[in-house]
Amino acid sequence: MKLVECVPNFSEGKNKDIVDQIVNAIKVNEQVKVLDVEMDPDHNRSVVTFVSPIEYAIDAAYNGIKKASELIDMDKHKGAHPRFGAADVVPFVPIFDTTMKECVNLAWQLGERVGNELKIPVYLYDKAAKVEWRKNLADIRNESFQYEQLKVHIKEEKWKPDFGPSEVGKAGATIIGAREFLIAFNVNLNTNNIEIAKNIARSIREKTGSFKNVRALGFELKERNMVQVSMNILDYKKTPIYRVYEAIKLEAEKYGVSVVEAEIVGLVPLDALIEALKVYMRLVNFNSNQVFESKLLSVFI
Repeated sequence: MKLVECVPNFSEGKNKDIVDQIVNAIKVNEQVKVLDVEMDPDHNRSVVTFVSPIEYAIDAAYNGIKKASELIDMDKHKGAHPRFGAADVVPFVPIFDTTMKECVNLAWQLGERVGNELKIPVYLYDKAAKVEWRKNLADIRNESFQYEQLKVHIKEEKWKPDFGPSEVGKAGATIIGAREFLIAFNVNLNTNNIEIAKNIARSIREKTGSFKNVRALGFELKERNMVQVSMNILDYKKTPIYRVYEAIKLEAEKYGVSVVEAEIVGLVPLDALIEALKVYMRLVNFNSNQVFESKLLSVFI
């Protein structure tokens, strides 16, 4: 059976009823399995992870986008995280026997359907990008160019959508793509100085700092009176979590602050955690086959 992972990000992280309705819409049949739902009130954003046989993946993602467009008004949305639309980013990730090419085709088909049927502008990114400069998500949507800016500029040639109208409604636009497995990783600091978080993010991200495969931004967590370095690690095998974490700790010390906690948003590969465990506990010759649950699954599945 060919399976695909999909990790749609929705611009609602406070109202559980709205998120529940979106999640239920995704469950088009019993073979579509929602593995995880993460709600973040500071970012006002939810990340849903589902796995589906490849033949149901488009319907499941489409239903989630449609329901989000009905329930979320971007003119009223406020949150720390950059966003384009109600269904903000919808990436397909190949797993098991599914290929990246097949995920690219899913992204194109979904984008065309969303644009034609829902009249939502669609931008393709990463492996599914049809425009070279749109491969990097941060070059499309970022802190300085979000929903409000897109409404103003969408009729310009540069911002012509890959699918759908050159017009932004209350559901905003949706960015659809195909990518490798990434890890969403956040580190919270014991300060409310947002400039510290932004400086640290700048120092570690690939574009301006020291780590390849890292996208990073600094955010305020106003309700908790602290700041956050929020990251996507695009290739954990080349850039392990523990290296990024240690770099943030060292950078924070330069400003006289420290790490309060770290969090992983959504799901994470076991190997990524094992690598961190091996470093911090100085384990030798340890691998996933020594994890009881992992061995149990390999026997019964």
